[in-house]
Amino acid sequence: MKTTMGRKFFLLCASLFLVAISLICVLPFLNLLAISFSNKDAVATGRVNFLPVGFTTSSYTFITRSPAFLKALWVSIQRVVLGVGINLTLIVLTAYPLSRGRSEFKMRSFYSWFFVITILFNGGLIPSYLIVRYTGIRDTLWALVLPGALPVFSMLVVMNYMRTLPQELFEAAYIDGAGHIQTLLKVIIPVCTPTIATVALFAFVGHWNNWFDGLIYMASVDHYPLQTYLQTVVIKPDVFFTTTKNMSQDLAVLLALVDSRTTSAAQLFLGTVPILCVYPFLQKYFTSGLVMGSVKG
Repeated sequence: MKTTMGRKFFLLCASLFLVAISLICVLPFLNLLAISFSNKDAVATGRVNFLPVGFTTSSYTFITRSPAFLKALWVSIQRVVLGVGINLTLIVLTAYPLSRGRSEFKMRSFYSWFFVITILFNGGLIPSYLIVRYTGIRDTLWALVLPGALPVFSMLVVMNYMRTLPQELFEAAYIDGAGHIQTLLKVIIPVCTPTIATVALFAFVGHWNNWFDGLIYMASVDHYPLQTYLQTVVIKPDVFFTTTKNMSQDLAVLLALVDSRTTSAAQLFLGTVPILCVYPFLQKYFTSGLVMGSVKG
């Protein structure tokens, strides 16, 4: 196929446009990283752009020894492990029966519409807060996990994919004497791995990045997840230094080498590290998990 001059010009413009969009996304991140590794005097005088000035790791040493940061990090790790596990369990257990035909589950349409309605309408913030409060889970880890235990959109994605699976898979399992539990665990879940990995990525990013529920459901700063803690640091930078008033002598020495801007930048960067580590491994499932089953051959 011959490439015309118009085609070459279009490819050049498209490439330049994509490079520009990429730079818009990457450059602020590089500036944040440079500030976190720069001397506080260089940051204060505005001499830091995309490369560190007066390279130092004092900010990272300071925050990794800070009890407040480590507590928030531990809360987020617990939330992600528990939350993603609950999400995937409920997604699979809900999607499987809703993917079966009416001959096997007569109430399928009723429950499908029941879940769809929850996407379109919800009680709002105040009723949600009252439910969390009067069920006794406020200021606990369960307040961060249970209100969103079943992501309906992700459940619908898995359900629609299960509906596209050949009926022969189920019939072969039934002929071999497998019940619904065995069919789900040994046949359906292995086949649905790309889709389940995709919704697992959604759940992981959602739990890790969510900060608002920690702000309204947690009464103690010690129970804040990492993103809520970072949001507090960004809005009120001085709060980070006031929470370290009972610091050790080593931290007091490090405090002289850092300020609120360098420590905030370092914390924000560390907050994105888990996403950067997990996303590349699940990216290969992302597209295939969403579109698999849409084309049958």
